Amino acid sequence: MLRKLYDWTIEKAQSPASEKWLGAISFAESSFFPIPIDIMLIPMILADRLKAWRLATITLVTSVLGGVAGYLIGMFLFETIGQPIIEFYGYGAQFEAFRGYYTEYGILIVLVAGFTPIPFKVVTIASGVVGLNPLVFIGASIPARGARFYLVAALLWKFGDPIRDFIEKRLGLVTTAFMVLGILGFVALKYL
Repeated sequence: MLRKLYDWTIEKAQSPASEKWLGAISFAESSFFPIPIDIMLIPMILADRLKAWRLATITLVTSVLGGVAGYLIGMFLFETIGQPIIEFYGYGAQFEAFRGYYTEYGILIVLVAGFTPIPFKVVTIASGVVGLNPLVFIGASIPARGARFYLVAALLWKFGDPIRDFIEKRLGLVTTAFMVLGILGFVALKYL
C-alpha cells in the first residue's frame, strides 16, 4: 500500500498541477497522509531551483493548515477519525502516556515533531485531544515546519546539481535513508 502511495505522490510531483498537488498533499500529510511531503518537495525543487522558496512557502502554509485540521480532528472527531489514525501508526497503546507529556511539554513536542521525521499528524491530533492552546499550537508549528521546509529549500537551491547527481546515482541509498529516518521518527514518537 505504501509503495502505491509513494508512486502516486511522485506522479503528482511531475504533473502540470504539481504546486496544487504539493499543497494538497502537504495539508493531508499534517493530518492523516502517511507519506512525508519531502518525497514530493525535493524532486520539485531539483526540477526548478528558482522555485525553491515558493515551493517551501506553499508547503509551510498548507502544512500548518493541515496541522490545524489534525488539531480539529483530535478535538472534535477523535473517536471516529483520530483514534483510527493513531492506531494505524501503531501508537494506540502509547497514546495515553503521550497525552500525559502534553501538560508539561506541549510546545516542545510540537516544535520537535514539526522539524524532525516524527510523524507530525500524530502530534497535531494529540494537540487537539489534550486541548493545547490553539495559538500556542499554531505559533509552534510555523517556525518548526518553516525551519524544516526552508532548510530543505536552501540546501537544494545552493547545492542542487550535486545533490541531484548524488540522488540519481544512489537512488537506492537515498530511498533507504529516507525510510530509515521515517522509521526512526516513528520509533522516537513511540518511546517519548
